[in-house]
Amino acid sequence: MTTENFGHPYAVLRPVRLGNAFEETIERLLQAITVGLFPPGQKLPSERDLAGHLGVSRATLREALSELQKAGYLEVRRGRYGGTYLLQNAGVASDGAAHIDPEERWDVLVFRGVIEPAAAELAAEADLPASARQHLQTCLTDLLEADHATYRTRDARFHIAVAELTSCPSLITAVTENRARVSALLDEIPLLTANLEHSNQQHLAITEAILRGDAAGARALMIDHLEGTAALLRGFLH
Repeated sequence: MTTENFGHPYAVLRPVRLGNAFEETIERLLQAITVGLFPPGQKLPSERDLAGHLGVSRATLREALSELQKAGYLEVRRGRYGGTYLLQNAGVASDGAAHIDPEERWDVLVFRGVIEPAAAELAAEADLPASARQHLQTCLTDLLEADHATYRTRDARFHIAVAELTSCPSLITAVTENRARVSALLDEIPLLTANLEHSNQQHLAITEAILRGDAAGARALMIDHLEGTAALLRGFLH
């Protein structure tokens, strides 16, 4: 961080990584809002400036700004003083989110980051019978066809299905119980269409890696997928 950027929102808006560009863009913008670097009622910098400092395309930035507008953080004004503005009540946590212990969130996400990549790796290493392969495919298809009302329950079912392929009862139990905790966190943040589309691309890639027996690939893909979810949770549940 250079001296001229100290205390400037661009100090928070550091470049995002490539794997979860949309989710991390949301996280960076919400961090800047949370710490007051974009005060309520203030006009945000131009898309060119924001995209440049975040290291993302303007298309990705527009997606992120659009979702934050739908979530009640931003508004777009037209006319002489047009632009994207931060709403006065932006960043106010829901009653549920206000009661979530930050240490509990950390525990949930760290534990998930340990057990679910391991489950994906072991599933890919397993000698899967046709019934197991079909089970995973069915859970994936159900998830890809889900609407907003059913998405999160089907998402949870898919992740548990990956664990089930390991045939390790303790791991299946751990993933199931932790997934319930993850779902409680996810219920406190909005469903973002762009995130769901990206997540489903990742779910498909994870499934393909498992079914072709690519253990290292399945593990890496799951790690990347979980980081996208963690980025959104860190952003919204500040």
